[in-house]
Amino acid sequence: MSTTIREYDAKVDSKKRLTLRESPYDYYHVEHYSDGRIMLQPRELVEPFRVSENTLSMMDKSMENVKAGKAGKAIDLSKFEE
Repeated sequence: MSTTIREYDAKVDSKKRLTLRESPYDYYHVEHYSDGRIMLQPRELVEPFRVSENTLSMMDKSMENVKAGKAGKAIDLSKFEE
């Protein structure tokens, strides 16, 4: 069960904005309820360390092509080494 770590009253400004004090997150999912409640849930726009399904699929197809011999010549990257 969650416990309250901070509680304060806030006022909506002239542009209908509300400021959250010392918020640890930059993005929130907002839900408005018919009884006037507003729920904020912290969000990250991109999941860290996650590779999309599309990217994984493209990598699998690339490896199939390499195994089938459908690959170009190796690129010499030695000029980029120190």
